[in-house]
Amino acid sequence: MQQQSDESRGVALDGERYQDHMAQNGAGEVATQAATGQPRAPERQATAQAIAELAAEAQGQERPPETSSMQELMQGGLLLPQYRRGDFVKGVIISKSDTEILIDIGAKSEGVVAGRELERLSPAAREALKVGEEVLACVIRPMDSEGRVLLSLARAQLERDWRKVEQLYQSGEVLERTVAAANKGGVIVRLGRVRGFVPASQLSPAHRNSGSRETNSAEASPEARWQHLVGSKLLLKIVELDRKRNRVILSERAAARQWRRQRKEQLIAQLQPGQVLEGRVSSLCDFGAFIDLGGADGLVHLSELSWHRVKHPSQVVKVGDQVKVQVISVDRERKRIGLSIKRLQPEPWQTVAERYTTGQLVECCITKLTDFGAFAELEDGVEGLVHVSELSSRRVHHPSEVVKEGDRVTLRIIRIEPEKRRIGLSLKRVADPDYADVDWQFAEELDDWDFDFSDEQA
Repeated sequence: MQQQSDESRGVALDGERYQDHMAQNGAGEVATQAATGQPRAPERQATAQAIAELAAEAQGQERPPETSSMQELMQGGLLLPQYRRGDFVKGVIISKSDTEILIDIGAKSEGVVAGRELERLSPAAREALKVGEEVLACVIRPMDSEGRVLLSLARAQLERDWRKVEQLYQSGEVLERTVAAANKGGVIVRLGRVRGFVPASQLSPAHRNSGSRETNSAEASPEARWQHLVGSKLLLKIVELDRKRNRVILSERAAARQWRRQRKEQLIAQLQPGQVLEGRVSSLCDFGAFIDLGGADGLVHLSELSWHRVKHPSQVVKVGDQVKVQVISVDRERKRIGLSIKRLQPEPWQTVAERYTTGQLVECCITKLTDFGAFAELEDGVEGLVHVSELSSRRVHHPSEVVKEGDRVTLRIIRIEPEKRRIGLSLKRVADPDYADVDWQFAEELDDWDFDFSDEQA
């Protein structure tokens, strides 16, 4: 028993000596560890823990509870976080002056932004920082001569901007940015502190064409080709990102395609037949004209361009014209929009009975020949039919034996049916004596009109 008691006292004495040693040298070791950024060797940690446990047991104390992880120790305040150069940390501003900014980052002492790193911040950025505000900072030196952690807010801002650029790239979001500079290859935009480049090939056709005009001028140089875009705002999409090479490529063309797809879906969801909109003629084809409604194109079919017969859309509109259109159909499944121009204009057939009467002689233009007769235009949007039997008193096998397209002839109206949009015309009855009384009546009305006109002129 005496021998066991001596051994226990020896262990206790060793434990006390170790604790005294740690009290004297522990702070220096912790400082060395913080400066090097290297943790204590596992062997030394295990030995120290064993000696401490034996010492506590010899003195009749319970062993300290085992900690399962470094994170639990830090949460319990038993260990302070160790930082390395380049780490990004969050902290709270606790004071601000003209020479330094102190930030609580949970370390033994505050982090500080001072000297050159403070000068990196613009006056406006420094003014915007408030005491109590949470900020992101970058560790540039884990410990200075005063034991403080030196921080940089400017580098943290760059990191924040890169993170945001990466999010924009992953999401495929369309963003609007102002052109900051230009060179012969394209234009430069700023994404916070990150520099982005828009190659000339990724500019919209309108901007590329304007650049060509600038280059063709007598005194223009390749470097000045895109200078006129500096200060203008562009809709852009990030199409390539390589942070290691500090490379961010954006495209106006890709952004325009995506924006138009989104805008088209919105328009198709909102449009209803009968709505009246303004648009720009974007292109022409044989069967109609496409109208840009501000993100989505609708089609005005050839038959919806005008009330009169149209052979090609160029007879009515040209590319670039601003026009008013009425929505006549919306196919949401096929994403097609049907439009009309003529339905916003007065329909000639509604008042045709007020302008024409049966038996009246009219000057017409032959517009089309068929096996059963010839169509003749009385005015824009109003056509009548000269049946093959009304072309001549003799037998006619085909209208081409008497008239041809483009001929201007005098015809007599023999029938009017406004509700069916039909007017019957005759060539052989122009000189028919049965209409003599009608012709005299029209002649008298014409004379009266001439007389009144002359009086007014007098």
